[in-house]
Amino acid sequence: MNLYLLFKSLHLIAVISWMAGLLYLPRIFVYHSEATHDSQKQIFKIMERKLYNYIMMPAMLLSWIFGVLLIHNLGFNVFNELWMQIKTISVLILTYYHFMLGKYLHDFAVDNNHKETKFYRIINEVPTIILIVVVFVVVFKPLT
Repeated sequence: MNLYLLFKSLHLIAVISWMAGLLYLPRIFVYHSEATHDSQKQIFKIMERKLYNYIMMPAMLLSWIFGVLLIHNLGFNVFNELWMQIKTISVLILTYYHFMLGKYLHDFAVDNNHKETKFYRIINEVPTIILIVVVFVVVFKPLT
């Protein structure tokens, strides 16, 4: 069995799951910040917590694990290539973004959200932009 292709497939599945959460959680924050009834807010709190803890966190960890295994399989000299440097920086930004969403989730959980709906609508675009960058650099692999 080709371990590289196995790790690559599992990495892609994990990344797709992680990206789904990174794109959806801020959208839930938009609706949560617009909610007026306590019953609505409680439902959003449950949705946010389950999405973050049961889908996003495992998907992020698996993305990292299989990504590191792919790098190990390719050799660490792959970091000498520009596309891998750009991808690594992009993944670090996404990871920071992931934990930033976790902080906002906590703020909503304790009814301490001070951000407006527009803020969540804007930050919802961050993972999309990074996704576009990563796909293009991985597919085209620009030279150093």
